[in-house]
Amino acid sequence: MRTASVSALSAALVLLGSTAMAQEAWWSGDWYVKLGGAGFVAPRFQGDNSYILQGKPLISVGKGDEDVRFISRNDNTSFSLYDNRMVRLGVTGKILLPRDGDTSNDLKGLKPVEWGGELGGFAEVYPTDWMRFRTEIRQGIRSHDGIVGDLAADAFYDVTPTVRVSAGPRLSFATEGYMDAYYGVNAKESAKSGLSKYNPDGGLQSTGIGGAVNWKATEQLETSLFAEYTRLLGPVADSSLVKERGSRDQFMIGVSAAYKFNFKIP
Repeated sequence: MRTASVSALSAALVLLGSTAMAQEAWWSGDWYVKLGGAGFVAPRFQGDNSYILQGKPLISVGKGDEDVRFISRNDNTSFSLYDNRMVRLGVTGKILLPRDGDTSNDLKGLKPVEWGGELGGFAEVYPTDWMRFRTEIRQGIRSHDGIVGDLAADAFYDVTPTVRVSAGPRLSFATEGYMDAYYGVNAKESAKSGLSKYNPDGGLQSTGIGGAVNWKATEQLETSLFAEYTRLLGPVADSSLVKERGSRDQFMIGVSAAYKFNFKIP
C-alpha cells in the first residue's frame, strides 16, 4: 500500500513538472523591435512662429504574434499589456529634449527646461475595422512635474495591400506643472526676457488634425509621409511667449522610416 502511494505521488510530481515546463513564461516566444526615425519641418518649439528641420527617433517593441491594426506617428513608445482585438491597454513613455536659449532666441532669459521624460499608460479602442480611438496619460519626470493627456481618433483605409491612408482629429491637455514649465513667465524671467509676466493654469493646450500615407516597402521596412495642423488653446494660447513672439497656428510636414527586427526569447 505504501509503495503504491509513493508511486502515485511520483507520477503526480512528474505530471506537474511536465505541465510547468509546457507553460512558457509570458516573455517567451517571438518578439520584434521596430527602429527608425522621422525628419520633419516644424516650429522650433511649440508656440513658435519660426520653422526648422528636426528629427525624432521611432521605437516600438511587441510580441511577434501581436496584430496591431493601426499605428500613428503620434503614438509614443508603448508596450501592450492587454489586447483582445477591440481594446488594447498598456504602458507608454516619451523622451523630452531640453529647451533653452540655444533652441531659439525667443527663449533667452527664460528658465531652461531640462531633458527628461513622461511615463504613463495608454488605451486604444477599435469601434470598427477602420477606426481607432487612443488616449495617453503621462506623468512628467524631471522636465516638468505635471500630467499630460493626448486624445486622438484616426480613420484608416488600405488603398492597396501595401499603401494605407489615415487622418483624424487630435486634442491635448495638461496640468499646471507642465504649463508653468513651458509657458510660465515669472517676474525675474520677465525682466530678463522682455516678455510680460504670465502665470498659467492647467487646461486644454491644443486641438488639431493630422494625416498620413504609409507605404510598407517590404515585410520589414515601413515608410510614411505625414502632415499636421495644430491650434493652440487656453493657457498655452494666452501665454506671453506665444502672444508676443509666436503663433497659435502650428504646422508640420515630414517623412519617416522604420525597420522591423525579429528575435526570439527562450
